[in-house]
Amino acid sequence: MTVAVETLSTGAATSVPRLLADTYRQLGEVCEALTVRVADPDPAVTQMGVTGAELTKDQQSMDAFLLAETTRIQDRYDHTPRRDVAASRALHDYAWSVGLLMSGVWYLTGRVPRIHPEDVRLDLATGVFEISPRSDLTCLPGDPAAALPGALTAPHEEALRAELRVVVADHMEPLLSAIAPHIRRGPRALWGMVTDDLVSGIWYLGRMLGQEPDAVRAATALLPSAVAPFPGGAEFRHLTGSDGRQHTTRTRMGCCMYYTIRPAEACSTCPRTCDAERLRRIEEG
Repeated sequence: MTVAVETLSTGAATSVPRLLADTYRQLGEVCEALTVRVADPDPAVTQMGVTGAELTKDQQSMDAFLLAETTRIQDRYDHTPRRDVAASRALHDYAWSVGLLMSGVWYLTGRVPRIHPEDVRLDLATGVFEISPRSDLTCLPGDPAAALPGALTAPHEEALRAELRVVVADHMEPLLSAIAPHIRRGPRALWGMVTDDLVSGIWYLGRMLGQEPDAVRAATALLPSAVAPFPGGAEFRHLTGSDGRQHTTRTRMGCCMYYTIRPAEACSTCPRTCDAERLRRIEEG
């Protein structure tokens, strides 16, 4: 796997939370679409919004989560979405953002953090995610981070990839159970969305770093095919442009429902978007 930082050294970090805080900040700087901040460790600082854990246990928190997404769609697109559409869009944003916090650390440093639902807080007014780093980290034996308190080691890279799949699934499973009645789709469709967002987050990070081929290889190694509970693999493919250049694409398994908001502007990886339209968008920039 290509590491996108100059060194894997722990630098000045003397604990896993400090090490992760630095990497999360780097992710936020590199990924414009990832709206995340590292939580202030001072317990006296007022925290806004709801945690991922509250979304899974408290109906009022879930209702506020969905209402906030409905309001954003109304403000941004002058469109009032159905409740299942708002729920799908909210889940998509959560799965992409939180998935990238885990997969992005893995891609950048070869380390896998375990993010618990209570570690994530979402400011409903702004849509900004706040992450509270923990000491739960898995890395390879030769990594300097392995000497930090709380760090665990995986024997090889495939075991590290397996750990990433596990931590993402463990985080998302309770949220999928809580939001399923509002989305009105079955487990395969919901896990398909999580799969898409896990893969697309790595792909996006690679593009932001000018390393798209490396990111595509990393995402394909992570999900070469269906691995429970993920119902499919990365499944990248290439389109040939008018100038003979190859362009990477894939087709989503789980629908984010954007097409119901802007029917003429379905996502470029949507099953509704044909290859000719995908190429047109790519070549027009």
